Amino acid sequence: MPADLAVIGLGHLGLPLAQAAVAAGVGTVGYDPRPHRPGGGHPEPAAGVTAADVRRMLSAGFRTVDDPAELGRVRTAVVCSPTPPGPDGTPDLTALTEAARVLASRLRPHTTVILESAVPPGTTDGVLRPLLEDGSGLRAGRDFHLAHSPSRTDPGTRDRGYAAAPKVIGGLTPACTESAAAFYGRLTDKVVRARGLREAETVKVLETNFRHVNIALVNEMAVLCHDLGIDVWDVIRCAETKPFGFQAFRPGPGVGGHGTPLDPGPAPGRGLRMVGLAADINSRMPRYVIQRCATLLNEHGKSARGARVLLLGVTYKPDLADLQGSPAAEVACRLRDMGAQVSYHDPHVPDWRVQEVPVPRADSLYEAAARADLTVLLQNHRTYDLQGLAVKAQLLLDTRGATPVGAAHRL
Repeated sequence: MPADLAVIGLGHLGLPLAQAAVAAGVGTVGYDPRPHRPGGGHPEPAAGVTAADVRRMLSAGFRTVDDPAELGRVRTAVVCSPTPPGPDGTPDLTALTEAARVLASRLRPHTTVILESAVPPGTTDGVLRPLLEDGSGLRAGRDFHLAHSPSRTDPGTRDRGYAAAPKVIGGLTPACTESAAAFYGRLTDKVVRARGLREAETVKVLETNFRHVNIALVNEMAVLCHDLGIDVWDVIRCAETKPFGFQAFRPGPGVGGHGTPLDPGPAPGRGLRMVGLAADINSRMPRYVIQRCATLLNEHGKSARGARVLLLGVTYKPDLADLQGSPAAEVACRLRDMGAQVSYHDPHVPDWRVQEVPVPRADSLYEAAARADLTVLLQNHRTYDLQGLAVKAQLLLDTRGATPVGAAHRL
């Protein structure tokens, strides 16, 4: 079946999009020439798209390719290249620019090109557009359509699928916006038109930073409440009954995932000061967890040096296998530096390495919790029986507020 859509990049952004397109009956190819997929091998599960989901996509006609010629045969190309933080904390656009050059060499007139990668405002017009125009000889807005649509995937949330999230779209021209809207209208229940490219890009800046700033606030509240002997979890439970002006966020051992804080800079004085402060607060949480671990061990007559510490749940989100940005790695590293004997249990992670050093995996959860001097719940997977774990563990620190009141020490 000829493909209507090429998804460029099959990671946490591209694979859910490809899944939604296949489910909607859109002929789709996935382009991802990374070395671990020679010859267009099957994509790895990502962002809640399981291996079984991938098999169903393939049986429905989805193909993965690494031949750029395939990009010249579609009507729509969506660039979902990763833009991880670089050494200076700003998004690294290397994969994006490489994808743009490959696509430009095969770009045909009347194609609709959409960027979904998280980028600073101005990137679609200032970086992607020149690469596409120079490499193809075509002009955006005249010969091909160019638009931006911020990704809104929510990995692992089955009751809120791709179609349920309204899709924001901003084009270089009104015609570009309408062309992109026509494409996403096949996949989603609602399309929201932004004024233009920069407005659409900035939607992601606001959404991502809203999450990080509010997590930082509630993380600070957690530290304050602990110092004052107040149950922060009960405070949040009561506060979220307010039907207006409040949205509940919950503290944790840090912030993980692919949605890193976005500072729209780059000119001096144009950054968001609150974003930098939130990032600083959230980055301190793994250290605060270590502090609580050391205090609990000391209160029970044990030293962190030589203590057996079991970490439960090392992924960044419950019930997913994704380790991207998980604070568990820093927690494990700091515990090791203190001389603790660290092991872990996670039903979704069969093998875990921190700084290239393997962390022993506990096969029998309850036996491991009973042997450990301290068990730390970092991620609350639904398979964990926290009541039973609280009974078995010698000492349990719950960083997610998931255990019954009084069953464990909570963050």
